[in-house]
Amino acid sequence: MHLPQPPMARREPKTLERFGLTWSDDWAWLRDPGYPKVEDAEILAYLGAENAYVDAVMAPQARLIEQLQAELKARLKEDDSSVPVLDRDFLYHWSYRPGSQYRVWHRQAVDGAAVIILDENELAAGKPFFALRGMAVSPDGRLLAIATDEDGSERFKLSIRDIATGQVLEEGVAHLSGTLAWSEDGEYILYVELNESLRPYRVRAHRLGEEPADDRTIFEEEDPAFFVSLGKTRDRAYFVIRTGTHVTTESHVLPATGRPGSARCVALRREGHQYEIEHAHGFFWIRTNDRHENFRLVRAPADQPDEARWEEVIAGSDRYYFLDLACFADFMVLLGRADGLSALSVRDYQGDQHQIALPEAVGTPALGDNRVFATGTIRLGYTSMVTPSTVYDYDVRARRLVTRKVQEIPSGYDKTAYRTLRLMAPSHDGVLVPITLVHPVDYPTDGTGRLHLYGYGAYGHGMDPAFSPHRLTLLQRGFAFAIAHVRGGDEMGWRWYETGKLAAKENSFKDFIAVAEHLINEGWAAKGEIAIRGGSAGGMLMGAVANMRPDLWKCVIAEVPFVDVVNTMSDPSLPLTPIEWPEWGNPIEDVDALRRMLAYSPYDNIAARDYPAMLVTAGISDPRVTYWEPAKFVARLRATQTGKQPLLFKTIMAGGHFGRSGRYDALAELALHYAFMLRCYGLSGEHA
Repeated sequence: MHLPQPPMARREPKTLERFGLTWSDDWAWLRDPGYPKVEDAEILAYLGAENAYVDAVMAPQARLIEQLQAELKARLKEDDSSVPVLDRDFLYHWSYRPGSQYRVWHRQAVDGAAVIILDENELAAGKPFFALRGMAVSPDGRLLAIATDEDGSERFKLSIRDIATGQVLEEGVAHLSGTLAWSEDGEYILYVELNESLRPYRVRAHRLGEEPADDRTIFEEEDPAFFVSLGKTRDRAYFVIRTGTHVTTESHVLPATGRPGSARCVALRREGHQYEIEHAHGFFWIRTNDRHENFRLVRAPADQPDEARWEEVIAGSDRYYFLDLACFADFMVLLGRADGLSALSVRDYQGDQHQIALPEAVGTPALGDNRVFATGTIRLGYTSMVTPSTVYDYDVRARRLVTRKVQEIPSGYDKTAYRTLRLMAPSHDGVLVPITLVHPVDYPTDGTGRLHLYGYGAYGHGMDPAFSPHRLTLLQRGFAFAIAHVRGGDEMGWRWYETGKLAAKENSFKDFIAVAEHLINEGWAAKGEIAIRGGSAGGMLMGAVANMRPDLWKCVIAEVPFVDVVNTMSDPSLPLTPIEWPEWGNPIEDVDALRRMLAYSPYDNIAARDYPAMLVTAGISDPRVTYWEPAKFVARLRATQTGKQPLLFKTIMAGGHFGRSGRYDALAELALHYAFMLRCYGLSGEHA
């Protein structure tokens, strides 16, 4: 097939220097000086030309894209709904109408009929993008506060509605992170405000009927590296204001009843100390890494919670990685991971503890939506690579799981047609890297199979095994799917994260390559026949391994990739830069950090070599990975590479970091990605 000529962004030579080190940024002009508005005619024309090129190259697959989108849609239950959850005097749930893009929210009195309290479809009507982030019902059940985003920029605005009439009582508070919490007397709604750099930096309290300009400031964070979040303890006794970076946190508390006053600090911040708090029976229960990197549990009197009064409840462990804590009236629930496998445990306040028995040895449990403090039943979620998402109620006294919902796949799913297993790959330094694999039962292991490998590896965000109905698109065509649990995540404990960041960041890339080579050696695929994919920081992983070992990959899909590491980390005006320095380093002040970044930053390491086929994406309103990063990466790659494989760049012009909104619109993006992958393998799209 003869491909049309790709767009070539003009080159504007620019050399930068610091600490005697130099690097070039010849496509810096692709950053609109008016950002977050993108109105520069030349930039918009270039992005439009790239989108048109994608359409032209993929035109022969147009029918396949439609087929894949129809398949993906057929796996979604048209009238899907959630399991009702009790909150004070009402049961709440969401549902979809057949054909609708967004959810409808319902509630009902325990002895009454369900009524609609919010229809997202009405709010989204006529808008190219819509997202509902925060949603909070006032304690008396009369008012509904919501936070919405209409362009994908993650700048949310507040509105307050009368539930009985549907009338909008107030609008006007804008530039919010989306988190909302009512005071227990219903007089105030607390929210987190964004500054001009989109950093969540202060908590304010709005009183119904008063001007937003008069909203009381409860807490304000001055350090540009610290982001602020807001919550409430499960017993509804305290607001919890948390401020922190990826590695350091500080919590402040204030009573959730009455006029919000000043927040009290639980433990002053110090570099590397992380802690989170819950409350029950007059004590704060605190998950902390003060004495062990895998965290321990302590408690402190609520009226004197400073560190000097912390009393150990559960010691830290080299084997058990303590991830989360939820306190209820009679017990607490602990989430942790041992040997890379997640588990939930119930522990009463006298110290008796048991692990919740799950249906499979390898799967992912999670604490579900639990809004009642005094309860003997807890809502759980569970999934595995072959088990659709399942909602359970767990009877604590009887130690019994009751199935409340199993994700339905309307087009059909046979669990017995697939197998999942866990492998370990030796990396460059001898460390064993876990691999989670799912494949059709008849998948060949002689090197002739088609393999899709996924990775992330940053911020201590582990990739737990989970089912995806979308993944069936590939599995039903004979693909195997694998997750490389590379360092930088936390699958094997906090040390796993520490050895995949800063000076050790290249371990993430080398681990991913080692996983691929191990799978090749074991017959799961041949060299050059692996399709790889990752997004955001995982997109950086894609760019790095494409530079390091382009010979291993059949194709690369880099979704909103963080690829311009040096320039982004050198610009503190960007919202995420200061908070990212503990993850990557500060190249403004640290010559070693700059030298490291220059050695692996995907944009800065493009060379005159043959690259595999690549599809790169961006979101025009993305505040996390700005659109110009992937744009510059593609522009340099076009000007430099020597190969003939297709290089496609798709910008979502009405969306942000997470792409298009709407459950069906989002499938169009995924269908394009899958069609690109199948095209690279020369497949027309039929099932195996």
